[in-house]
Amino acid sequence: MSFSRKQKFYELSLIVPTYNEAENISELLERVERSLKGRSFEIIIVDDNSEDGTADIAEKLNAKYGNINVLRRSGRLGLGSAVADGIRVARGDFLAVMDADLQHPPELLPRMLEEAEKGFDIVIASRYVKGGGVEEWSSLRRIISAGAIFLAHILLPKTKNIKDPISGFFLVRRSAVDGVILSHAGYKILLEILAKGMYDRVAEVSYTFKPRKRGKSKLSLKEMINYASLLLKLRIGR
Repeated sequence: MSFSRKQKFYELSLIVPTYNEAENISELLERVERSLKGRSFEIIIVDDNSEDGTADIAEKLNAKYGNINVLRRSGRLGLGSAVADGIRVARGDFLAVMDADLQHPPELLPRMLEEAEKGFDIVIASRYVKGGGVEEWSSLRRIISAGAIFLAHILLPKTKNIKDPISGFFLVRRSAVDGVILSHAGYKILLEILAKGMYDRVAEVSYTFKPRKRGKSKLSLKEMINYASLLLKLRIGR
């Protein structure tokens, strides 16, 4: 999709992939709107054919706020391709990505945007810098996360100084991803941006990853296999 100069552009485009998040989407969008009040921004909901009416709810809220763009997709095409589709239509100088399940606090967005305005090309909401953390994770989940980060540091040297290179909550300057071809595989899209993007400075801001209030987690064995496959492809430069 291309845009004419007459079309409105924004300071920030927030990309939110969704699949069956009807229980969370209203609260999420209301908190985003409240957190970014006074800023120029748009919200791009990329919905993978939710069966629970997630996209319909978002479109109804657009009548109230006027800055919500809903992309309806034909099926479960995956988070990586959802973010890529969101980037394709985004009209913001900065692009942010977050989940719809309320585990990522929208109230952190203003601080992330402020860091980007200081000159950072990528701003990561990090669970593993001072002040960050996770709540109610099992020992297995913690081991899986630590192992995923360890592998990223070993296989992708550009990530070695980044505490949370697999965060799902981040903000990037548009120029960092312009022309970058994303593979659309897996759910750790930040890792691919870190490996392929055009950037100089990365900041991490702390946050606490909250337990999901409603709905089901999307983490699965398939996604873990996709992650391992993505790491290997990025390692050999494919």
